[in-house]
Amino acid sequence: MIRLAELTKTRVGFDGSKRPEHLIVRLTDDELFQCPFIMMQEVGSLFFSDEDAAKLRTYLLKGGFLWVDDFWGSYAWEAWAGQIRKVFPPGEYAIEDIGPDHPMLHSHFNLPGVPQIPSINYWYGSGGGTSERGSDSAQVHARAISDTGGRIMVLMTHNTDVSDSWEREGDDPQYFLKFSVPGYQVGINVLMYTMTH
Repeated sequence: MIRLAELTKTRVGFDGSKRPEHLIVRLTDDELFQCPFIMMQEVGSLFFSDEDAAKLRTYLLKGGFLWVDDFWGSYAWEAWAGQIRKVFPPGEYAIEDIGPDHPMLHSHFNLPGVPQIPSINYWYGSGGGTSERGSDSAQVHARAISDTGGRIMVLMTHNTDVSDSWEREGDDPQYFLKFSVPGYQVGINVLMYTMTH
């Protein structure tokens, strides 16, 4: 949120110690409906109860936006797809790939696509690798579920960890230059797009 405030004219709420105000919210909390944007990570092992699925569906159809990130490989994709289909059953709303010409990738920065960003720990341990599950996660997927008017309700960045590029920007200068810069570009584009569509 600091970078969003620095790189755009978007106003961000800060607390008394100059840290961005954020909220950790359960899908069953009433505060969910005060959040125009929510994010989930590592959704390859997520489980939605019937109540979770119903609340998330209501939230998304009322104009909310969900971004899921940092899940790798075919097993995690299938697990996530099974859970999101509790929210939107197959045939109701399609899961579609976001191509390089999608306006989301050009809302603030012009991006050719979503880059593959590994966790900093994987990057260190592999000697600079980016595909955390080898050939099973070699290709990044940016996918979306849109409402009947074409508004993206759910963004899924699979086989990448965009959010780690924000969390770990100060840990290593090389990681910052290689991954945090494009990671912030993706994040700002997503936020600017969702807040204006």
